[in-house]
Amino acid sequence: MKAIRFLGAATAAAAVTAIFAGVPAASAAPLNPDMVPAMQRDLGLTHGQALARLANEEAANKVGAALEKALGERFSGTSFNAATGKAVVAVTDAALVDQVRAAGAEAQVVRFSARQLDSTVQKLNAQEKSAPKSVTGWGIDTASNRISLTVLKGQRGAAEQFVRQSGVDTAAVSVTETSAVPKAHYNVLGGDAYYIGSSSRCSVGFSVNGGFLTAGHCAALTGGGALSGYNRVAMGQFSTYRFPGADYAAARVNSNWTPVGQINNGTRVAGSTEAAVGASVCKSGSTTGWTCGTIRAKNQTVRYQEGTVTGMVLTNARSDHGDSGGSFISGNQAQGMVSGGDTVNSYYYPVNVALSATGTTLVRG
Repeated sequence: MKAIRFLGAATAAAAVTAIFAGVPAASAAPLNPDMVPAMQRDLGLTHGQALARLANEEAANKVGAALEKALGERFSGTSFNAATGKAVVAVTDAALVDQVRAAGAEAQVVRFSARQLDSTVQKLNAQEKSAPKSVTGWGIDTASNRISLTVLKGQRGAAEQFVRQSGVDTAAVSVTETSAVPKAHYNVLGGDAYYIGSSSRCSVGFSVNGGFLTAGHCAALTGGGALSGYNRVAMGQFSTYRFPGADYAAARVNSNWTPVGQINNGTRVAGSTEAAVGASVCKSGSTTGWTCGTIRAKNQTVRYQEGTVTGMVLTNARSDHGDSGGSFISGNQAQGMVSGGDTVNSYYYPVNVALSATGTTLVRG
């Protein structure tokens, strides 16, 4: 199967899934001119609203990260409230509300901590092989403070039985029916095309020392042949990859290529600070180009026909075949590489996890 036919697969969605795949407004100045129009188009914003949102998200991400460190076991996740422009920090102890508000965030008191939700995901992951095929995936829904598990329509009973048998707290899991069936798509500037062997195509994620990161299934599902760039000039080869389980790969490039800390429309990659749920995120891929959406959920388990991937992030940014491995970025902060998607959603594999696993360092612009 040619890589151009692959994009990504996903969970917790409602359509057919596939592998793909208060700060001054001046802080958004380094963004390339194409990102704001894409946000205007895909998020329904004016130019000014897009710039303001980027600035607010940057501030919210910093506040959320600081409170996560400070609150420890009583922290339960951060989301972004687009209406107020603030971080919403969930806590399990009402006594922390004033502390959260003093830090500049909105507070939400919930039942389950982030560690409890992560533990529930891990328990479900450990039982993944026993899950019925009708279960398309599961992951954390920060807004509801639950694990959202999706199952094909008419199969709710099978999903609920799997949850009970898995040994997790059933109160922490909500089951949602969907018509989506996960599928895989696979097909040095982020978003550019590259070719595996003579025909398979995927997309560059982010430049790292000596090469770039991309989707692991681009290597695993194609045999991992010699790589050539968007211009068909010899480029290099994969040095390591993992799929399924995870979905990342690192490629080494030859002396003809210089990794640059930019996306292919000029967006500067300044770092890899993780954005909150609800924050805007944009994608660059070699098939659909630039599309934008918001981060909907994290720690998602995606059950592709080719294998299950854990730890993914769900967005509603559009992607398609050949976008696999492409760049997901929030403001100037790298977020992840396109893994898969469906007619409504896309999933990416977190860049920080891939950097750690591959022992590589992000090239910054």
